Amino acid sequence: MINTVQLNHPHPYPPRKTPFTTPFWEALAEGRFITTRLGAAGAITFPPRDFDPATWSRDVEWVELSGRGTLYSVTSVHAAPEAFREFTPYQVAIVDLDDGPRLATAFLGPVDTPLDSPIEIVAMRYTDEVAFAARPLVP
Repeated sequence: MINTVQLNHPHPYPPRKTPFTTPFWEALAEGRFITTRLGAAGAITFPPRDFDPATWSRDVEWVELSGRGTLYSVTSVHAAPEAFREFTPYQVAIVDLDDGPRLATAFLGPVDTPLDSPIEIVAMRYTDEVAFAARPLVP
């Protein structure tokens, strides 16, 4: 299970949802962070994929991730697209999850957070949608 952050405004830009990714969004709304594992090799991918791009196999399964990892990079965005302009400046990070994948996400921490700091993925519950972000892990 991952923690949830409540926000009192609508999501500025609706997440891209497809029939295949519906289990991801439903799990996120329940406080679980899931993705896909590909075939016999067991490679964990993020974002979720419905096929293995190396073999074209559709042998995939949903797996739950710990939501823990380390901060690889972080930056502050000052010149944002129109949908996000009112939230500037905001932080975006690259994180390495303990479960394997590296991903880009919103970052709910200061831009001067030391690299390699432990992070956690949190569900962000907007008034109309759910999304995710990383934040520094407080021991």
